[in-house]
Amino acid sequence: MDQASTTANIRSFAVTNRSVLAIAVPMTLAYLTTPLLGIVDTAVVGQFGDAALLGGLAAGALIFDVVFTSFNFLRSGTTGLVAQAFGRGDQLEEQAVFWRAVLIAVIAGIVLAALAPLVAVAGQWFMGAEPRVSEAMAVYICIRLLAAPFSLINYAILGYVLGRGEGGLGLMLQLVLNGINIALCSLLGLKLGWGVAGVAWATVTGEFLAMLLGLAIVIRRFRAAPRLPRHRVLDLPAFLRMLSLNRDIMIRSFSLLAAFALFTRQGAQFGTVTLAANAVLMNFFLIAGYFLDGFATAAEQLAGRAVGARAAIPFRQAVRLTLFWGFGLAGAATLVLLLEGTDLVALITTSEDVRAVADIYLLWAAFTALSGVLAFQMDGVFIGATWSRDMRNMMLLSFLAFSAALLIMASAFGNHGLWAALHVFLLARGFSLLAILRLRVRTAF
Repeated sequence: MDQASTTANIRSFAVTNRSVLAIAVPMTLAYLTTPLLGIVDTAVVGQFGDAALLGGLAAGALIFDVVFTSFNFLRSGTTGLVAQAFGRGDQLEEQAVFWRAVLIAVIAGIVLAALAPLVAVAGQWFMGAEPRVSEAMAVYICIRLLAAPFSLINYAILGYVLGRGEGGLGLMLQLVLNGINIALCSLLGLKLGWGVAGVAWATVTGEFLAMLLGLAIVIRRFRAAPRLPRHRVLDLPAFLRMLSLNRDIMIRSFSLLAAFALFTRQGAQFGTVTLAANAVLMNFFLIAGYFLDGFATAAEQLAGRAVGARAAIPFRQAVRLTLFWGFGLAGAATLVLLLEGTDLVALITTSEDVRAVADIYLLWAAFTALSGVLAFQMDGVFIGATWSRDMRNMMLLSFLAFSAALLIMASAFGNHGLWAALHVFLLARGFSLLAILRLRVRTAF
């Protein structure tokens, strides 16, 4: 009787505005610290008044993101699987999912750190920028990749926390991570004059300290939970399912970063000043994106929990409410950039040339939030439900649409065409996933 009552309670949960905001608000604040870190990095290097250093930082950060965001499955995949286990009331599987993710993180992180020099060389070849830009980029990559094991373990920790819907704890962990990064970035990069190298070393230190804190919190919690049999962590069917999910999310993430890499590379072909201006504007796009990511994270946890509990009504509530709030925040972010964007550009860089070019293309950056809101929210729903194959396929389709738009529009309209192609990419992602959502709901419930 008690077990039947517990099962009924698990399946009868309701998704409300309050439950959405309890996850989305703290995680929006947490995610906003990440582009804030990017702005501080850019502002610190921008104070040297050298467009080549600013371009090198932007290119180095891009290559780093191409590598690390490809491993974002350690966060999002863990969130979806933990959320479903949470929906079923399976505490042992929650622990097992976390330790499987940590095992993958340790192995992949060590490999990435060892390959740092090769990644730097490949990045220089891909970007094809002028020598001083390439030199600054290589310094940044070689130092920052030393944090690879710490960064990937932090992905797993955050994924576990978010899978349980603990937005407040996720916020605290991200504030610690990015707060340390920002403080050390200003100290090492600007006050001590280390420049790009100081920015990179600040990240390495922040990732390490945040990892220690996160592991201490999670391990202490596990000690109070039912004991996990060691063999369950390496349960072959569960491990293969996780690897399959992670493979699809990795392909999706790599395709996403490949699109941004092509965007940055094409900007570099328009000259160093345009590259730097686009880097400034992309920080604004990331800010808008992290507003949306908070509600996408809520969609991951709530949709995943509903799928785990086999509860169709909460699933539909999660989709509807996260989309409603996502559009509201996207509109607000667009309005802020339209009204204050010029002043924000001036705050980030002292280069008059970069400011002038960025102001020309500010309108394109301002509307990326509205173009991307459906893409972010649908990604959250499909990750939480672990419908990874559909997400992967629609991302590949959207990447093809972006590539075609880039080829046609950039050559015809220059940097305006480049930004237009980015909007095509965002819209294709959102609407392609929405088109197949109804079919997946029917088969899942």
